[in-house]
Amino acid sequence: MFGLRDLVSLITSAFIILPVVIFLRESGYFIISGIFGVKNPRLTIGSGPRIFKFGVFDVRKYYHVYSWFSYDSLKRKNNFSYICIYAGPILTNLIIAVTINALLANGMLQDYKTFWERFIFYAFYYVLFDAVPMITINGKPNNGMIIYEMLRYGKRTDYNNDPFIPATSDVEEQYQESMNKIKEIDEEKEEKG
Repeated sequence: MFGLRDLVSLITSAFIILPVVIFLRESGYFIISGIFGVKNPRLTIGSGPRIFKFGVFDVRKYYHVYSWFSYDSLKRKNNFSYICIYAGPILTNLIIAVTINALLANGMLQDYKTFWERFIFYAFYYVLFDAVPMITINGKPNNGMIIYEMLRYGKRTDYNNDPFIPATSDVEEQYQESMNKIKEIDEEKEEKG
């Protein structure tokens, strides 16, 4: 039976653990791409209107599960660079999950064991769905498929011209257009109301 304790666990998982795991996943792109000379990196957390932008972090108003990494260009463009960048999120979540699991196995973090076990679960969840090659619902390949294609064919084989990781300048341009549309709609409402 679903009780109050289960509700608290669900809220903790949805609003604390899952967003942190997603943030760490997206940070994997950022960390690895920095090694290969990424230009204009940005880690966007959430969606909708911007709350603040600080350095590479762009924090938005609405639910923070929707996050992504963007950059404008790479200094070292080669297959190895791209494979490493797309492996970054997989490796980041894998390393964190294995480390926390090892700490739990060695008697550490026992005070919050249930919390950390859920954290490990979500980290491995993202590792699984990032690493197993597949085409996602929007018709684009996941990281595992990108890595597989780069290793097997040496190139992208899905014939999709959209970039796997969007350019930061394009993301900013789309954001400004969206905010202008919202502003126009708000102004129209004020004139009518």
